[in-house]
Amino acid sequence: MRKLNNAIDRFCALHPRLAIPGLMRLIVGANAIVYILSLFDQSGTLLYFLCMDANAVLHGELWRLITYVLIPTNSGIWLLISLVFYYWLGESLERLWGSAKFTFYYVSGVLLTALAAILAYLIDGASYPILGAGYVNTALFLAYALTYPEAMVRIYFIIPVKMKWLAVLEVVLYVIQIVRCAVMGWWGLALLPVVAMLNLTVYFSPDFHRTADQFRARTRPEAVQFRKAVKDQQRQKGYNHKCTVCGRTDTDYPDLQFRYCSKCVGYHCYCEDHIFNHTHFTQ
Repeated sequence: MRKLNNAIDRFCALHPRLAIPGLMRLIVGANAIVYILSLFDQSGTLLYFLCMDANAVLHGELWRLITYVLIPTNSGIWLLISLVFYYWLGESLERLWGSAKFTFYYVSGVLLTALAAILAYLIDGASYPILGAGYVNTALFLAYALTYPEAMVRIYFIIPVKMKWLAVLEVVLYVIQIVRCAVMGWWGLALLPVVAMLNLTVYFSPDFHRTADQFRARTRPEAVQFRKAVKDQQRQKGYNHKCTVCGRTDTDYPDLQFRYCSKCVGYHCYCEDHIFNHTHFTQ
């Protein structure tokens, strides 16, 4: 997975012209337009024409592989809230990754969802029409939560919750859905969300490997003692985390996020501004 992730990074760096700058603005705008048009289409012909229907795709209606993401997943005030929310997620990730990598992530999610629907049709023998970018948006949300787990959002504009806890809840709901479909014998439908969000696994494979390496390191007594010694020394100086590049600490900047780089030799901490922008320690 890490090799595939590196290959994607190289491809995006070599082909920046394939990027679609402001992609989420286009998606959000298209969702709003389709919603308005659907209000005048009581028969639902427009939505069916755009939806992802595996049987129709296999009979030549290839536009459905992409157009289903133009269908809004909500209505009324909830549509406005969801469009603003996913626009914010998409814009944030695009600024972090660059337009090329974000475009690749979103488009790959769109195509993987369509592929998953076709596989589900071939396995179960039943077509499961997909109306809207539900799985694509979930992959977008989980990507943001993995990048900024401590970021706060307010549910119903009142209750503050960290992104990581919302992500855990989302994953649990998907696991329940997969298990329930498998128990009922709908193997294709159980496979659908797994395939649809494979791009998330690829993009964050370095983070998953780093987490696994850190877990293994904690099981080694010498590693635990070294890290404990570093943390104890930092606490004596009045902070828990200090950026190796800029020197900012969690005491002086409590809202700043800090991470430790697995590619650096040793135990080096960086703030959110330098975790992806620093020279790795090799000795």
